[in-house]
Parts: sequence; structure tokens; C-alpha cells
Amino acid sequence: MGEVYLAALVCAFLAGSEDETRKYFDVNGLPRFVRVDCETDTHAIEIGLDGKASARDSLHQALFAAHLTGKTPVVLLIDRDGFEGRYEYELRQTTATTGVIYATCHEDFILRWAATSGLRPSAPDRDDLPAAGPARSLCDLSGLRGAEG
Repeated sequence: MGEVYLAALVCAFLAGSEDETRKYFDVNGLPRFVRVDCETDTHAIEIGLDGKASARDSLHQALFAAHLTGKTPVVLLIDRDGFEGRYEYELRQTTATTGVIYATCHEDFILRWAATSGLRPSAPDRDDLPAAGPARSLCDLSGLRGAEG
């Protein structure tokens, strides 16, 4: 699975979110934009894949998106192999140093959770995130939860 597809699925779990939003800014009078992988009312979320050096870019992108939006930056790493490798370790450490929220979701969990979404009660204003148990350990996005906990 590709990063854009997985990002869209994860974004769909978060009520009121939008994936691939454009944020515009000017540099020396020239209009530019960046895409935010997933944006909620309160968070700018950048998603990376484990095992790729390019995952490091997620921290930069999250911080710049937060600068442009005034929202809380988040780095979400998609775990595809079940263990913390070099880039996951680096991101976990650097996000902690910078105060950026860091989360991981296992790829298989994302695909299963999306496939079974119709079996769970839903409301358009409520996140579809695992609240407890084994599911939460495979995709803990508790740092993104709203007031309902």
C-alpha cells in the first residue's frame, strides 16, 4: 500500500478531517503551497512509512504545516514490519525533543479497521478510533482525541 492511500484511510478515522489539504504561502513574492497529509480542526498530521529515510521529512513537514495553520503538529508513522527500526527510533526521539505528537499505526490494522468500519456504530462528529484493548495497541492515536477522551 502507498502512503497517500494509507493516509486517506487514517484521516477517515478522524471526524471532520480532510486529507491532502493545500496550504499556501509566499516566498519572495512567488506563491507556493505544501500539502498536509491529514488535517483536523486542531492537528496538522504528517504520515510516513517505516523503513524509509524519507520518513524523517515528516517531522519537518509537520512543523511547517503547524506554522502555516496554527495547529498542533503530529507525525504518524505507518508500521509495516512490526518492529521499531532505525527511522522509527529517530523519529520517536526527535519528536519528543521538539514536542511534536508521535504516533504509530500498523498497516494491517489500518486496512482491517477501514474494512470493518461499517460494522461499528458511527456518527459524523465522532472519531472512529479504537478506545481500548489490543486494537489500540496497534494504532494508538489517543494524542489526537478530542474532549471525549
